[in-house]
Amino acid sequence: MAKIGIIGGSGLYDIEGITVTKKTQLDTPFGKPSDEFTLGNLEGKEIVFLPRHGRGHKILPSELNYRANIYGMKKLGVERIISVSAVGSFKEEVKPRDFLLPDQFVDRTNQARKTTFFGDGVVAHIGFAEPTCSVLIKTLFESAKGLKIPIHLKGTYLNMEGPAFSTRAESHLYKSWGMEVIGMTNMPEARLAREAEICYATLAMVTDYDCWHAEEEVVNADLIVQNMKNNIQNVKRLLKSAIAKVPERRDCPCAQALKGAIITSAEDISEENRKKLDIIIGKYI
Repeated sequence: MAKIGIIGGSGLYDIEGITVTKKTQLDTPFGKPSDEFTLGNLEGKEIVFLPRHGRGHKILPSELNYRANIYGMKKLGVERIISVSAVGSFKEEVKPRDFLLPDQFVDRTNQARKTTFFGDGVVAHIGFAEPTCSVLIKTLFESAKGLKIPIHLKGTYLNMEGPAFSTRAESHLYKSWGMEVIGMTNMPEARLAREAEICYATLAMVTDYDCWHAEEEVVNADLIVQNMKNNIQNVKRLLKSAIAKVPERRDCPCAQALKGAIITSAEDISEENRKKLDIIIGKYI
């Protein structure tokens, strides 16, 4: 049975209803993940849960070992990831405590984050025009509608550097670009998940209007935490419903994202890299 991974963001450090079967610490060729992985069962599906910032929220967005987190999910047999994340909104109609399912990303980080498994002798170029899994997004959307949870289908997630929030000038600039939401973590996850041929969807929970809105409170950590706490039960209800509906078979392009993407010839890939990347590229070389 294919496993479903859940990456918990701010305020989501565990999943109620999981029958826990195992907790495991992993070492990866890319270092240590954020925390231990919790394996269990929910709604008849095998689940792997990881708190993105570690339990107790100890890791900055720019300090996260994204490669180790996604590699760990792959090593544990995860084929789909639902990433729960707090975001700010640039749209009046996308209100705090609503949810949004981004289908696009814009990267505004400074490239300090490692966002590829490749390099050091192995070159690959994945297609990333559609960075999220349409099947997973549809499942989440239909589940939210069935529960009457306010949710918006599609939109662009701007990945800022952080850890400081936007200046007002930046917020107005991003709004003028037509962005829907802003966050600090999901673009690297989406890119690495695609390289690992894992379906990926962001479940973005709106906590604020960033700082562009003249009549609303400017984003701050306390505001985010309070809105997360007030909406965390909806997150858990939605995850429980969606997980039950995730199809067992994968027919989406995510499952073959590396087909034809590896440029380096097999004979030129060192034994060290073959071992390091075996669970990523092994079936292609």
